Amino acid sequence: MRARTARNAVRADYPSQPLRIVGPMEILVYSGLELLGDGVMKLPFVRALRKRWPDAHITWLAGKGKTVYANSLAPLVQGALGTVLEDAGIGSRLAELLRPPLVGRRFDLVIDTQRRVITTLILRRVRSECFVSGAADFLLSDRKPPPGYRRPERLVDQLLDLIEIAGGRRVEPDHALDLDPSLRRWAEAALAPGPVYVGIAPGAGGPDKRWPRERFVRLAELQHQAGRVPVLFLGPAEADWIRELREQAPWARFPLQEDLSPQEVAASPLMTIALGQRLALAVANDSGMGHLLAASGCPVVSLFGPTRPAKFAPSARRLTVIEASTYGNSEISTIPLTAVAEAVTHALAWA
Repeated sequence: MRARTARNAVRADYPSQPLRIVGPMEILVYSGLELLGDGVMKLPFVRALRKRWPDAHITWLAGKGKTVYANSLAPLVQGALGTVLEDAGIGSRLAELLRPPLVGRRFDLVIDTQRRVITTLILRRVRSECFVSGAADFLLSDRKPPPGYRRPERLVDQLLDLIEIAGGRRVEPDHALDLDPSLRRWAEAALAPGPVYVGIAPGAGGPDKRWPRERFVRLAELQHQAGRVPVLFLGPAEADWIRELREQAPWARFPLQEDLSPQEVAASPLMTIALGQRLALAVANDSGMGHLLAASGCPVVSLFGPTRPAKFAPSARRLTVIEASTYGNSEISTIPLTAVAEAVTHALAWA
């Protein structure tokens, strides 16, 4: 089987001295904005922040737009983030260098998650005891990685490194998400205890990122023949596939279409995450749905064509990446069905 299992690894030993703070810490985390995909990818970072500083008050500042942490994903960061500010208008204009942002506020630690130098210079003017930023190879940061440090490609690993640099030790995020009990009850009613459920998400943002749909159907059939229940996850963009897929896979489940309206599917990614917690495994393209299923904590087999898994792979509890380049070129259709089926069998054995 030509599949690669990805795991986070400590890349370097960071300074171990703690921040010397009396009383509860005040932490500011700056980001530009978060759409759904960004917000899901950053969830492990948010959970690791809370794990590293369990008593701190953490303010999340979206300086240049909206953030899903203030709306659709707000339940997932409740308890982790103390305050979420969006559309703050901070970090874009040269004139901001003349007047410090957030006048009257002081923070023990500021973590800058972006690397645009002008934005970092503006954030340096926020009153703080310690400022950490990867901009200009940490030139403007109070704490720096050791010599020879190499920035990882994957965004979430870059962010986790910022915690390690600021806090002196590596923190691995918890993958268990606290969902509203009503969501858990709904998911359990949709996917009742007993069967082994295998999630299959055939959609993606572009055709070059989609493994052929007929192979997903055949993969679902193989799960059915093995006594498992395939569960197909279709987002709003794939709503017109439902009739054909129902005909091709009558033994499969479609919980997002069976129990929800299209408006509910579009409005609540939490429903996908709740269903993901009922799965033994999920298979997905490089897609938003794949990131949501990974956020649920279930193992994920992730299929990649032209995009780079080192940068875009989801942060799953256990992740198996299958790349088209392993089989000769970057076209995702190059990935054979046998490779995916074997990866599923192997991952299920681990689970």
